[in-house]
Amino acid sequence: MPDGQPPGAGRARWSAGLAGLRLVGRGAPVAAAGFALVTLIAGAAPIATAWLLKLVLDAVAAGGASRSQVLWAGAGLGLAGLVTAVLPRIGDYLRGQVGRKVALVADDELYQAVGRQVGLARLEDPVFLDRLRLAQQAAAMPVQLVEAGLGLARGMLLGLGFVGSLWPVSPLLTGLVLLSAGPVLLGELALARRRAGVHLQIGPAERRELFYRGLLDSEQAAKEIRLFGLAGFLRERMLGERRTADRTLRRADRRELAVQGGLALLNAVVAGAGLLWAVGQAYAGQLSAGDVAMVIAALAGVQSGVNAVVNALAQGHEQLLLFDHLVAVTTAPPDLPQAAAARPVPPLRHGIELRDVWFRYSDEHPWVLRGVDLHVPAGAAVGLVGLNGSGKSTIVKLLCRFYDPTRGAVLWDGVDVRELDVAQLRRRIGAVFQDYMEYDLSAAENVAVGDLTALGDRARLVAAATRAGVHPVLDKLPHGYDTLLTRLFFGESDDGDVTTGVRLSGGQWQRVALARAYLRGRHDLMILDEPSAGLDAEAEAEVHQALRTHRSGRTSVLVSHRLGTLRDADALVVLSDGRVAERGTHRELLAAGGVYARLFRLQADGYQPDDALVEQP
Repeated sequence: MPDGQPPGAGRARWSAGLAGLRLVGRGAPVAAAGFALVTLIAGAAPIATAWLLKLVLDAVAAGGASRSQVLWAGAGLGLAGLVTAVLPRIGDYLRGQVGRKVALVADDELYQAVGRQVGLARLEDPVFLDRLRLAQQAAAMPVQLVEAGLGLARGMLLGLGFVGSLWPVSPLLTGLVLLSAGPVLLGELALARRRAGVHLQIGPAERRELFYRGLLDSEQAAKEIRLFGLAGFLRERMLGERRTADRTLRRADRRELAVQGGLALLNAVVAGAGLLWAVGQAYAGQLSAGDVAMVIAALAGVQSGVNAVVNALAQGHEQLLLFDHLVAVTTAPPDLPQAAAARPVPPLRHGIELRDVWFRYSDEHPWVLRGVDLHVPAGAAVGLVGLNGSGKSTIVKLLCRFYDPTRGAVLWDGVDVRELDVAQLRRRIGAVFQDYMEYDLSAAENVAVGDLTALGDRARLVAAATRAGVHPVLDKLPHGYDTLLTRLFFGESDDGDVTTGVRLSGGQWQRVALARAYLRGRHDLMILDEPSAGLDAEAEAEVHQALRTHRSGRTSVLVSHRLGTLRDADALVVLSDGRVAERGTHRELLAAGGVYARLFRLQADGYQPDDALVEQP
């Protein structure tokens, strides 16, 4: 853990540091080299200033120096002052360049790593999500690691330079100043470890705060929040999580105040004692005016250098602890195993089979599927029926290989899908999920996400939207298919006109999701998970008629709570408590009088006329 030191922690920190430096080298090598050079020159400037000041004061006091020597020393002082004033501004510019370029590369690598996760397990793991949030923050940290390293070099240069200047004047005073650096170093390193631990400790509270904050400014949640009067409740929840995090941070701040205040007091006592000694020595004629100026500058310079070293070590240590989260995410193996030599995925010829499939989301969770055997013949439509929690959606996830079975296997033409190339497998699957996405993109892009090869093919997009019955809606938008389906920001053609961003109705979004599936219509398997949940009765009938035509002769898996939409499937599989309870055609299952018959008649009764309301002859 970040606030502890498990075995191998030191090696891990070094590995994280090297990874950060490699990232800087890939992102901004020239700007980073310039930043390093400027930083080191700026660190040497105070030493040059102190020596030049000593020369000027001693020359003026002694009266033996020529006018040209004094002028040259004065000119050197002016140049050192100019360098001291200008170089930090140049350093700030170069630091900004390095930070932006390296953060861009780090973000690219971070989200490449997230994209390498094959399934959904990582994104449903709170521990991984906390690491991911810290990794997102750490994307800007490589430049801070470089800055800490340069701060260490600059502090050592500054400190050693002034130690060399102070030693001839008083070895004892030099040793006292160096000795006082020990407690400062130990104290700051301890604080750095604690600060890094606090970041992880408050992670869950910060994530919950963001969740409540997202609800309060969400257009999707606004209707219920306004109607049910939830704004105050959610705001208090948000502020409660903020207060929880703030209490932890406040304790850390108080600890830092106590430690750093004590260390600052120690530095002040050492500096004050050194200054009093120098003044006494000067009064006794043992030190010149230049020596006194050098002592004053050296006391400040040595302590400044020591503090710079300590702060650089502490900052670097803290950044390494946090950057370790970025390294952990970018080096995390895929959540699903990949075959060393993945087999290509041929077109589906025989069918898909779930063979004795058991599944649960973790060892602590109950079984969702318990020995399921299921066969989907090529070219057939199989409907999945069952109450909520019976395992229908989990089967869909397994078919798409978002998860692997805990036991058993999913077979594609007799081959375990774990042996197949997962990207090729998914290119052969089209789907409409119950929780489909509403992307804040243009209408054309919202359809094209179903198959990005069609992104520049407007004819294909229009054809898919037409089959889904949404083309008239999209075509009449302010900018047609180029209209953004969001009010969050402007598109290139909006010219700041807030009326051009459009939000579709739920039923219209449902048809856009269907258009994505039609765009992948040439693929082998179509999964339809509640494809008409947001449609009215007339639109539902129209959509299902189009789907029946589209899936004719195609392999399909259908999931719906509206059993009437599944009655023409080639086979129905009824799931109960994670097991296959019944299977057969609609007529066969009705005749059997089991679970399916009971559920179907319950729904059918809702559409029967009430005898009490039927006019008697």
